[in-house]
Amino acid sequence: MSVPVRQSLTVGKYLMKQRLRKNDKFPLLVELEPLFQCNLACSFCGKIQYPEETLKKRMPVEQALAAIEESGAPMVSIAGGEPLVHPEVHVIAKELIRRKKFVYLCTNGILMEKKMDLFEPSPYFSWVVHLDGMRERHDEFVERAGTFDKAVAAIREAQRRGFRVNTNTTFLTTDTPKTVRDVLDFLNDELKVDQMMLSPAYAYEKAPDQEHFPGVTQARKLFSEAFDDGRRKRWRLNHTPLFLDFLEGKVDFQCTPWGIPSYSLFGWQRPCYLMADGYTETYRELIETTDWSKYGRGRDPRCDNCMAHCGYEPTAVLAATKSVRQALRAMVSG
Repeated sequence: MSVPVRQSLTVGKYLMKQRLRKNDKFPLLVELEPLFQCNLACSFCGKIQYPEETLKKRMPVEQALAAIEESGAPMVSIAGGEPLVHPEVHVIAKELIRRKKFVYLCTNGILMEKKMDLFEPSPYFSWVVHLDGMRERHDEFVERAGTFDKAVAAIREAQRRGFRVNTNTTFLTTDTPKTVRDVLDFLNDELKVDQMMLSPAYAYEKAPDQEHFPGVTQARKLFSEAFDDGRRKRWRLNHTPLFLDFLEGKVDFQCTPWGIPSYSLFGWQRPCYLMADGYTETYRELIETTDWSKYGRGRDPRCDNCMAHCGYEPTAVLAATKSVRQALRAMVSG
């Protein structure tokens, strides 16, 4: 059974169970951040702007597993910082896989080949390598020459060893329809990764560079023009059709901040992966004590220019489950 089919069935059963239990708030995926330290210092990142003592901290394996178990989410994205800097990230991944969680390990690729022997191919495991454009654009984005070539080499080696490899690409105001098409064509046709994720950059308040975050109007124009020649249908994009419609401006949604919650060294982050309005010790406390009505476009100015998949993909998934037509679209796309 192919991984997308296996995963779709698992998530489908999970969604049905939540509906039968009449749960109106539950996680589809948890963003697990076992550290904030990174081996890059990108100007667009708001996750590494912490004091040195915080950057040196590492989440214990038992703490990470307990948080995921409590949440009950079927999927986990291990992020950071750079998770491969964590000395026991392979143990966290292995234990989550043993519990039949679908694990995405996000990395910039610098340490990937060096650490690859610590991991084993599994239908429950995927590398997610950040490739933010073609060589020149990517290396400029991460502010280190040679990073693109190192990441591509790591992807090819992982594929050779039988791993599933996905990618994640962030787009800025400096992007054009051509830069979007160029990188997605390369990833899809030449590198032949399994699936690709894409997202407009979110305007982190702490990020040193505040000039290149696209707003909603600019992002919709970028994606509608990049997709207008029909290539969207053949790219192996790891998104629901409704989320891609949302990026193009064909539909509009409010975000679902509780759909992809974040658990880090500080606890469960309120309200989402991108904003930090305090932390709770337990997932239940996060759900029950957060005033979710305060967040979203038109409610909080920090949300007004956000189109990130961590907020809007859950909305698209839930919308698809309420429509036979959209559910079929999602199945055919997958």
